[in-house]
Amino acid sequence: MDAVTGQTDAAQANTPNVIEMRKVCTRFGTHSVHTDLDLDVRRGEIFAIVGGSGSGKSTLLREMIMLHRPSSGSIKILGADLQTISEEEAMILRQRWGVMFQHGGLFGTLNVLDNIGLPLREHTRLDDTLINELAAWKLTLSGLKPETGLQYPPELSGGMLKRASLARALAFDPELLFLDEPTAGLDPGGAGGIDTLVRTLHDLYRSTIVIITHDLDLLWQVTDRVAVLGEGKVVGLGSMMELSQMDHPIIRGYFDGPRGRTAQEQAQKLNKE
Repeated sequence: MDAVTGQTDAAQANTPNVIEMRKVCTRFGTHSVHTDLDLDVRRGEIFAIVGGSGSGKSTLLREMIMLHRPSSGSIKILGADLQTISEEEAMILRQRWGVMFQHGGLFGTLNVLDNIGLPLREHTRLDDTLINELAAWKLTLSGLKPETGLQYPPELSGGMLKRASLARALAFDPELLFLDEPTAGLDPGGAGGIDTLVRTLHDLYRSTIVIITHDLDLLWQVTDRVAVLGEGKVVGLGSMMELSQMDHPIIRGYFDGPRGRTAQEQAQKLNKE
């Protein structure tokens, strides 16, 4: 049984997919980033995508959220085929997911509260009072103090900026949440706080969470499954424990060496507790 979802392996195998990528190829000129890449993400799981520099992690995320179209192949998100979707259908689909961008992606001329409420102002007919109340709730949910809502993005620390970006990603109570390097650049305490927050949000919303990350502690302590990218495709897929038994040299890079061993030992210690 999985510690995060509470599902048995058999139940997980029968869980519907919210993301399906088939034979995805991505080329920039003569350079191929992805070659016949296949990937499935199951409903309700915390799924991470890892890989070295140039392996195409960020490109894959951009393709999932319709910021980049692959050269060939098919992508289905929440049952919608991104290759044939209309503009109106795409707008509705985007409201079913939230995105926390690596560098925040917040508007510097708006305070934090207005940044969080912006998607609701753009896509709903809710009045300003209700939008402000909802934005304040998402701010609290992200672990930020109410007074932070009156600050502007340039005034925030790295950890606060990431939490504010996450609060905005929660504007529509998404069933699918994308987190791009949520702990990058944070000190261990700040990164640990994000780990806890991800688990809390997953328990609260029961949403599917897709994470792009290099953070070994996050991978061991939060994820259900991890896809390792390399050689233009997925070279390994499974839980961190399953991946730790694989011999592929790209996969071994996440387990060999002092950082990999320390993260694994810490995760095993926490599981025993």
